Amino acid sequence: MLDIDTFLITLYVTIDDFCRERRQSELEPVRPGPEARLSPSEVMTLALFGQLSRFRSERDFYRFAKDDLGHLFPNLPDRVGFNRHLREQQEAIVAFFHHLTERLEGKHCAFEIVDRVGAPTRFRSRRGVGWLPEYTDKGWCGRLGWFHGFHLLTVVNPEGVITGIGIGPASAKDQPLMDAVLQARHTQDPRCPLVGTPALGGDYIADAGFIGEDWERRWRSLFDVGVTSPPRPCDAKKLRWPKALRRWHASLRQIIESVHDKLLNTFRLDKERPHDIRGFFARVSAKVALHNFCIWINRQYGRQPMQFADLIGW
Repeated sequence: MLDIDTFLITLYVTIDDFCRERRQSELEPVRPGPEARLSPSEVMTLALFGQLSRFRSERDFYRFAKDDLGHLFPNLPDRVGFNRHLREQQEAIVAFFHHLTERLEGKHCAFEIVDRVGAPTRFRSRRGVGWLPEYTDKGWCGRLGWFHGFHLLTVVNPEGVITGIGIGPASAKDQPLMDAVLQARHTQDPRCPLVGTPALGGDYIADAGFIGEDWERRWRSLFDVGVTSPPRPCDAKKLRWPKALRRWHASLRQIIESVHDKLLNTFRLDKERPHDIRGFFARVSAKVALHNFCIWINRQYGRQPMQFADLIGW
């Protein structure tokens, strides 16, 4: 168990080393106006740390930062200014997420596991279109029922390292969302920086929601990947899997359920109520980066990779 200062200093040093390497390889854009009170490394450190479930909301986190982290971050601006800095650092946070994936050798695996998870942005019973109506809509999730918000397609390796995230509206179905993610991974689309790149093995393990012979042929022919899904019980055209194979498949998919639990509860994805799409993308990027960082720091201390509950002693 680490105290707060040790965790924050380790996180800051890791991010600052990454930012120094990035500055040496890329030209930083010249921004008009006075110099920011916080460095990019400080903004990214606070952005990741603020996603922990210890804080009920962004407002609660910033109150904690003002009261208890002043000795580490003496130049904190007001909350509005910090949120502006956070949105400006979204690209750097995404790059840090991929940097951690490489350090964890997240792509060195024979296959990846994929599934989607609902991220509500407002209560479904509220009237009106709410915030972000051009990006969100109403859809179905087995965990939430009918909800209004986004669907996230999460790609993880067998150890729980997140290698990519795709984001679509709540009404997006499994196969079209998977198709969009595979295409973005194949073409390295700069508009979808969070999707990452395929693993060395190139194949995916999915649940029955991704089944479809036409889709499977398309993915094999266009992207040279195989997506393995169990047959539905009502599908008489496919052979039933033996019990041992179904258990093996379920055991492989258990890791992604654990990852979703971390994102939703440990990193507060279930409580997101975004008003700005850039802020939402920045916070999702911070959550997946923090997830991979927690796995990395657990490895440094010889702990189980997904042992997050007692990582920080509050």
